[in-house]
Amino acid sequence: MSSAGKAGSSDDVRREDVPTDRGSFAALTCMPHDTSLPRGNALLLPGYTGSKEDFATLLPLLAESGWSAATVDQRGQFETPASPGDDLTLHGWAADAVAVAGSLFGTDERVHLVGHSFGGLVAAAAALEFPERWASLTLLCSGPGAVPAPKRDERLAMATALERDGLEAVFSAPERPDDEAEQFLHRRFLSSSPAALIAMCHALAETPDRSNELAALDMPVAVVRGEADDAWPHDIQKAFAETLGTRVVVIPDAAHSPALENPTETRDALARIWLS
Repeated sequence: MSSAGKAGSSDDVRREDVPTDRGSFAALTCMPHDTSLPRGNALLLPGYTGSKEDFATLLPLLAESGWSAATVDQRGQFETPASPGDDLTLHGWAADAVAVAGSLFGTDERVHLVGHSFGGLVAAAAALEFPERWASLTLLCSGPGAVPAPKRDERLAMATALERDGLEAVFSAPERPDDEAEQFLHRRFLSSSPAALIAMCHALAETPDRSNELAALDMPVAVVRGEADDAWPHDIQKAFAETLGTRVVVIPDAAHSPALENPTETRDALARIWLS
């Protein structure tokens, strides 16, 4: 499961409920103080079992560099509920991202889109289905499609366990239940929609490789990972980047959550991608 930062790690980070024609989405936003040279807008999508708090430390660093940045709980994550009948597919989550970007930033300018892990699958779908909305696509600790075995089998087993046993039974009990971070992870997991988590598991296990489709996009597409990240094997990410005509950007001193583990280097990597 994802690590978590604490919401409001900077006074500049604002907690908002973003209204859209697809419902309301819980978000964190951070805008630059000096608007004399605004660089653009960025939307960051969290991964499976994650939430907007995973980017809380990164947002003010992006704002310091001139970017208006926002992140949301995707439908069914933490503080954005999923209702019966909601579209819990990559298409549905991608349409949500478009709606949120439009509500936050308008539609006059394209938005830089970043997806972490499962969020990368959503971001890829959003870029392919709504390419006119995005200035660039960055896949952070993600891949061209489903995770390979054995992680694929783990995700399918998790889906079965969630459906059979429920959230509380599936959550791994922390070694230090009084630790504030562990309490947050527990609360976040139990606040998630079981149906959404199950659908995310299936997306992680079953999404086809979209390397060639992404390579054909008329926008920059970047592959970024922590140096110790193992969610998608490094050789798969390397081949993916080569298909895209680029190289994997490696964040030092980080594993699967670079935005938390090394936010400064993550900010610098994103800025280089967005300014290229």
